[in-house]
Amino acid sequence: MSTSTASSQPSKSTAANSQVQFVSPQFFSKKTFTTEEKPKDVRHNNILAAKTLADIVRTSLGPRGMDKMIKDSKGHVTITNDGATIVNQLQVLHPTAKMLVETSKAQDIAAGDGTTTVVVLAGALLGQAQILLDKNIEPAVIADGFSEACAEAEKILNKMEKPVDLDDFDSLVQNCVTSLSSKVVSNYSQILAPIAVKSVLQLVKSGNLVNNEVDLRDIKVRKKIGGTLEDTEMLEGIIFTDNKVSHSAGGPTKVVDPKIGLIQFCISSPKTEMENSIVVQEYSQMDRVLKEERAYIIKMVKKIQKTGCNVLLIQKSILRDAVNDLALHFLAKAKILVIRDIEREDVDFICKTINCKPIAHIDSFTPDKLGTAKLCEEVVLSEGSKVVKITGVPNESKTMSILVRGSNHLLLDEAERSLHDALCVVRSIVKRKAMVPGGSAPETEIAVKLTELSSSTEGFKSYCIKAFADALEVIPYTLAENAGLNPINIVTELRNKHLNGESSSGINVKKGIISDMFEEKVIQPSLVTLSALKLATEVVRMILKIDDIVICR
Repeated sequence: MSTSTASSQPSKSTAANSQVQFVSPQFFSKKTFTTEEKPKDVRHNNILAAKTLADIVRTSLGPRGMDKMIKDSKGHVTITNDGATIVNQLQVLHPTAKMLVETSKAQDIAAGDGTTTVVVLAGALLGQAQILLDKNIEPAVIADGFSEACAEAEKILNKMEKPVDLDDFDSLVQNCVTSLSSKVVSNYSQILAPIAVKSVLQLVKSGNLVNNEVDLRDIKVRKKIGGTLEDTEMLEGIIFTDNKVSHSAGGPTKVVDPKIGLIQFCISSPKTEMENSIVVQEYSQMDRVLKEERAYIIKMVKKIQKTGCNVLLIQKSILRDAVNDLALHFLAKAKILVIRDIEREDVDFICKTINCKPIAHIDSFTPDKLGTAKLCEEVVLSEGSKVVKITGVPNESKTMSILVRGSNHLLLDEAERSLHDALCVVRSIVKRKAMVPGGSAPETEIAVKLTELSSSTEGFKSYCIKAFADALEVIPYTLAENAGLNPINIVTELRNKHLNGESSSGINVKKGIISDMFEEKVIQPSLVTLSALKLATEVVRMILKIDDIVICR
């Protein structure tokens, strides 16, 4: 009876529902609006994809972390344990995993170091978020809780850090040594670290700063195969490794007090704008063509010589040969040293170093656009290879060059990446003049303090702050695990040390014990840890707020 009454007098909501189902049953279904299974599945898949990527790089964290050998589709092999390089080389397809790749790149730009840490930390936070989601805590509440925990972590980190004076050379070197300790080239950290510090400090002393930041594009790292990493050197000037001096017609290989011109036009016979062919029927016509070409090049060479230029840098051309053999012959006769195939991205660095201006056309080749130096010469290295050095430049200390040596290309590439990380460490200290202990001491101290805070916080946020603290312990756990230590015993002992107020205690990987990181001189820039925490929290919040993936064709 009640059923018939309900059907004879339907409510407004029932009528509305039946109307929706009737209009377009193929697009709207009752299940779509009533169930929460799809958002849960989407979040679960997103978290799983991100955690999988984090697990890949996790084994490469710390001084005893393993290296990855990555082979691309062209057969090129890369051996590295740099987090940014690993995730960048991987062909990641899942959009959420790509977000972690971009986060690692952002960490590389912001701090230069800690690229592995930020990915591992994001994976651990997502793992804790999944546990909270399984307890039916709303994703928005978790995201807000993590954000609040990150803000508290920043306050704790500010209390831990110690100020750094840029005149304290040893502290700066030690920060670089800590960064290099996890690299393939860690055995040469005592050579590479001072070079990195001196290079950045030279730029700082010259006042070459923008918004209190050093532009690392003013430090050019060149690679030359041969020798060992001990032969790596720093130079106030320019080094060319792939651009050999032209030896055509006995041209000079050494010029004292050079006047240097950088040209972006071609010193060769002109070509037509479209594909045309010239038909020569007689020898006299051929002689005339060659004679005109000869006269054309001689005219250009004489104009260059008239300005007093005796060193010529020629930018690489993609349309035709920037300089031909006939032009090289006449330039050599004019006693002009020629360096060919200058890359476009090197032009700004060269201009800033020798105070010259790039010349786009022969008509604008004037003496005021020439650069100066004290010496330009081709130098023969120990094993017979050659490089070109320009020294005694007028804008000394505004730019620096570093020549990295190594026995093979894989080692050279990894040395370049490691040196970049060391340079970024010094840049981070220049930007934020503070350091914190290494060996996972900051993460453990923050975890302990946040655990205490969670016990005094009410509501669901206490669960979120506790989960954030638990996620931070993945760093000491992973460091101990990669070093072959017992992670549970080490992390428990480390936590007890911090509970007793020893905030600078960390894992001494070499000795396998817990010790004071400041006494062991295991230190790192505060900006590295702070940037990793912020970026990891930010990407986790973004991932948690995604409840659907829409594919558009």
